[in-house]
Amino acid sequence: MSPVPYLLSYLLAALVVVGTIMGGGFNYIAFLFAFAIIPILDLLIGTDSSNATPEKMAELEQKQSFRLIALGHVPIQVVLVLWAASVAGSNTLSGIAMLGFVLSVGTATGGIGITVAHELFHKKNRIDALGGKILLLTVSYMHFYIEHLIGHHVHVATPKDPVTARYGESFYRFYPRAVVGSFRSAWQIETRRLARKGTPVWSPHNQMLWFVALPIVFAIALGWAFGWRATTFFFAQSIVAFTLLEIVNYIEHYGLLRKRKPSGNYERVAAAHSWNADHRMTNYFLFRLQRHADHHIHPLRPYQVLRHFDESPQLPTGYAGMIVLALFPPLWHRLMDERAASLQMAP
Repeated sequence: MSPVPYLLSYLLAALVVVGTIMGGGFNYIAFLFAFAIIPILDLLIGTDSSNATPEKMAELEQKQSFRLIALGHVPIQVVLVLWAASVAGSNTLSGIAMLGFVLSVGTATGGIGITVAHELFHKKNRIDALGGKILLLTVSYMHFYIEHLIGHHVHVATPKDPVTARYGESFYRFYPRAVVGSFRSAWQIETRRLARKGTPVWSPHNQMLWFVALPIVFAIALGWAFGWRATTFFFAQSIVAFTLLEIVNYIEHYGLLRKRKPSGNYERVAAAHSWNADHRMTNYFLFRLQRHADHHIHPLRPYQVLRHFDESPQLPTGYAGMIVLALFPPLWHRLMDERAASLQMAP
């Protein structure tokens, strides 16, 4: 496996800049590329369900080029947000163009940036974890760091997890619970951590206070540097970015539940508890996030060695296409409900 195809992930940020230079409707180019062109390419190029041998996996895990491609998104995203804030603050875009600009920037910072943040903060390396937090700062969703690692990975595919979508639930019903519930979960997790240490909640040791304050401070700094429109833009693109995250959360475990044992505990997370997709193009852009079952079974495993499992339920297309379908509940339910129901009835 070569790391080169994963360089495609830099394309969205480049398209944002190109679209702004070209002006007008071209400000939508990154957004349209992500949710129109990539789904088509997924269908044309097809899937890859091959797995590396154990020996090859060990070799790939040691290749720093894969890690550096992910880390490279940290400075790129910071520069992109600063540049985009300056453009928004200049007030040179029309209303329609500004909407496209916000959607395109949010697609880059959320679709790529949050995906990379997720890859980085799962690693034990402090530099990687810091890079993940910086990326989350640029989209005002830093609590995802706590809730995902300590909440979602523990409670996934159970009613206790706010970001596991229930069977028959539309994205629009799921979204408020996911946004509010994930923040509440992160706050509760941090409160319990501080209580175990005998530390007051309202203290500098509370990570959640920093995670709320830092994006606000950053937004104020953008407003001071580029004008109040830059602050408004920053929060608008953040909403687009973390909305994309929650749509992906909706897709990843829709209608899948772990069985509860007589003891009251849930069965271990298995390959059957995550929707997967092996569509090549989206996997190049999303660092194989679509091999999601292996990620839950081995959370520290780097993206280049995530495996395909035959027993994992497969999505009809890649995440890029499924995101579009999730926004239209009748289409989503027609496509997904029968699949999800058959999995729950399987022995």
